[in-house]
Amino acid sequence: MNAIAETIETHFVVVGSGIAGLWTALHLSEHGSVALVTKSALTESNTEYAQGGIAVALLPADSPGEHKADTLAAGAGLCDDEAVDVLTREGPAVVRELIDIGARFDKRDGHYVVGREAAHGRHRIIHAQGDATGAEVERAAVAAVRQRPNISIHEQITITDILQLDGQCVGIEAIGAQDGRRVRFIGSATVLATGGAGSLYRVTTNPAVATADGFAVAWRADADLQDLEFVQFHPTALADDSFPKFLVSEAVRGEGAIMRNADGVAFMEAYHPLGDLAPRDVVSRAVDSEMRRSGSPHVYLDLSPIAEKVEARFPGIVSELRERGFTVPGDMIPITPAAHYMMGGIRTDIQARTRIPRLYACGECASLGVHGANRLASNSLLDGLVYGARASRAVVVGNGGELTPAQLEAARRLPPLPFHVADPACCDEVRRIMWAQVGIIRDESGLADAKVHLRAMCSEIERAETASPDAVIAAGMVQAARLVTAAALARTESRGAHYRTDYPDTDDVNWRKHIVVRKGPQGRIEIELVPVETG
Repeated sequence: MNAIAETIETHFVVVGSGIAGLWTALHLSEHGSVALVTKSALTESNTEYAQGGIAVALLPADSPGEHKADTLAAGAGLCDDEAVDVLTREGPAVVRELIDIGARFDKRDGHYVVGREAAHGRHRIIHAQGDATGAEVERAAVAAVRQRPNISIHEQITITDILQLDGQCVGIEAIGAQDGRRVRFIGSATVLATGGAGSLYRVTTNPAVATADGFAVAWRADADLQDLEFVQFHPTALADDSFPKFLVSEAVRGEGAIMRNADGVAFMEAYHPLGDLAPRDVVSRAVDSEMRRSGSPHVYLDLSPIAEKVEARFPGIVSELRERGFTVPGDMIPITPAAHYMMGGIRTDIQARTRIPRLYACGECASLGVHGANRLASNSLLDGLVYGARASRAVVVGNGGELTPAQLEAARRLPPLPFHVADPACCDEVRRIMWAQVGIIRDESGLADAKVHLRAMCSEIERAETASPDAVIAAGMVQAARLVTAAALARTESRGAHYRTDYPDTDDVNWRKHIVVRKGPQGRIEIELVPVETG
């Protein structure tokens, strides 16, 4: 077995450098040393690319209760009441804390400018530099992290497995992205904040690093995963040949832009009373339907209704579109749905605890019922902030204390875990299968076919003493795709982002439940149905 090249011992291990990981590391650094591990550059995550803003009830005319009601409505009956209450109630204070560390949000006459996005009853989305909210949040959080001497930053390191001792997590094993060296991180608590799974799909707005790494290592460690069938597809990604797709923020429609089909006709009023501001799942299916009806590879986003303010309000989007050859305002912008956000993930409670002692998860890689079947627009950054702070509090208060000297010595002596590897060339096939058969529109035939193919691909995953990071990531993508497909096949109804043509109705009697997947004997997928927690 290829030996561990370096062992790093710390109080806490945090994996991932989006807002959830950064925020968790910042809070944990007040209580001990933190190793912050990220597979690419510190700033490379979904957070960096978030455009719309942060949904939060900051203004007197709004309230956490109204924000909660909108979140529950968008979640299509699958949100856990307490998780949403925590998100919306603790949101204002945590956003003010973000502002206190230096995040600058747009103001007019001394007051925060708030936008409105789909399924929100009020204007409550704060934003930065018009459409660069994620970049500003990342900038402020990264700057704060770099100022903390007890946070060590480990870039270009890919997690390969959870390290366990007597059923408890005692750290992680990882591999250097550039040199392939094996690194072991040992700590009294480990927090996974590894982000989403958009790169499982051929068409996505997510950066290439969003390869569901956290799902795969959690699965292999026997943690539970939940609600994996609920993949949110954003309706307005630029329809070109790029990977990932350039996102045209929902806030553009919130300001008044209109979607039109290939014939130039505004179509959303025919699909939902809220028209262009209907929930994302409705809009994405409507766009898909119009594309199928016309045979066109896209519909259009008409910016002419906001021509006078589009450049000031969305400078980043306008600049990018112009660089790609569009006249803005003026041209109709071709758009298509794209995989955007994973509502499901590693199952946790509202303290971010998984079923494995000393292992926590927060942000997009976690699932605690806060987003239900369809995430409300601009709740994702808030989720990372609120539950990143909660994860850190849980670690400090209820983790069981530091590892004992005997546990530390035993952790050091654990043999290296074998790598799970697959041919990196299989990633394109995973993306093809997932987009074609586990995408916006699903049915039993397509899902069953995907299940067969992905199971066969899983059987080709090997255990190896040496590996490249790409081979490790490929194996994880295959395993994660198989889990998403299994959950989608199991849910025989349509709800939120999960739509099946063979079961087009929502079935609250049988399916107002979370699907929990866990690893059974011989790696079989076992499924448990867990009722939604209502208030």
